[in-house]
Formats: sequence, C-alpha cells, structure tokens
Amino acid sequence: MKKNNYIMHKNVKIGKNSAIGDFVIIGVQPKGEKGKNIKTIAGNNIIIRSHSVIYAGNSIGNNFQTGHNVMIREDNIIGDDVSIGTGSVVEHHCEIGNRVRIHSQAFICEYSVLEQGCWVGPNVVLTNTLHPLCPLAKKCLKGPTIQRNAKIGGNVTILPEVTIGENALIGAGSVVTEDIPKNSVAVGNPARVIKNIDALKCKYGWINKPYDLAIK
Repeated sequence: MKKNNYIMHKNVKIGKNSAIGDFVIIGVQPKGEKGKNIKTIAGNNIIIRSHSVIYAGNSIGNNFQTGHNVMIREDNIIGDDVSIGTGSVVEHHCEIGNRVRIHSQAFICEYSVLEQGCWVGPNVVLTNTLHPLCPLAKKCLKGPTIQRNAKIGGNVTILPEVTIGENALIGAGSVVTEDIPKNSVAVGNPARVIKNIDALKCKYGWINKPYDLAIK
C-alpha cells in the first residue's frame, strides 16, 4: 500500500471520501499567526491534487477539487462543487460561491467575490490595487465582484472594484476597467458592451441560444 506523502497540519478537518495527492500541504499558518492553530475545514468528497498548498483559516464545502500546484491563501470562504485548475492562485479573504469553476493559471486577488455558478477562464487576472506602491495602498484593497453565472474568457484582466453583472460574458483578452451590466457581452481594451447575451447564436446550429435567459 502506498504511504501518504503529504503534510496536514494541526486543526485541519477534512470530510469523508476525500483524496489528497503527493506533496500537498494543508493548514499552513499565515505569516504572523504561527502558534495560533487556526482551523481549516473542508467538506466531503474533496480532491486535492499533487503539489497544492492550502493555508489555514479556509472554510471549504463539499465536492471541492484542485488541479496540480494550486495555491490557496488563508481566510477564504469556498462553497460546494468548486473547481480550481492547475497552477491557479487564490489569495486571502475571498468569497467563492457554489459551483464556481476557475480554470488553470488564474490569479484571484485578495477580497474578490465570485458568486454562485460563475466561470473564470484560463490565465484570467483579477486585481485589487488602484495605485500600486502608494503608502496607503493596503487600506483600500478591493477586488472585483463577479456576479452569478457570469463568464470570464481566457486572458481577461479585471481591474479593482469592478463588478461583472449576472450572466454577463467577457470576451477573451479583454481588459475590464468599468462595471459591466448583467446579461451583457463585453469585449476589448478597455472592454465595451457590444450586445446582450440573448443575441448570441450557436455557431454550429446545435441549439438556438447558448445562454437562454428563460431557462433558470
């Protein structure tokens, strides 16, 4: 039988039917918090793949999974059925709702909010600092909010405090500098709304509408 080859620190509680890969570390104490034994809680049926690191203070729901080499910092609230792809980083104090999908190599900055059912493509970058290196920069950190069922295409950058509205779609490679209304399609640098998602058609003709707002 294979020997477990991961590190699980004190005050880590993981539910039933879970699988932890090689060289995973769970429950790392944040800088300045050593000795406090901050609790880390994860639900049932989780899969943490090799070389991933999860800091202490996270609350993680059921059916959570990571790809390989994922970094999750402290004090995040993560819902059920969340998936975080290989090489992605989730910084501290984020809120991630149920059924969120974060693809590979994404960067989710501190104080981001990802609401239920949203989809974040590969190499997406969320930012939270209006004026980097300002002496008071840390006092006004605020990440983006991605509302329910919004979809962020690959290589998108979203600036601090921006809200992506419910069901909105951000085209690949866009730089989002302002709020995007719900049900909108936005593209470009800076991103601009070009249509409503209800106007999108399936390129292959398999279905009438990729995102039918009448279907909940």
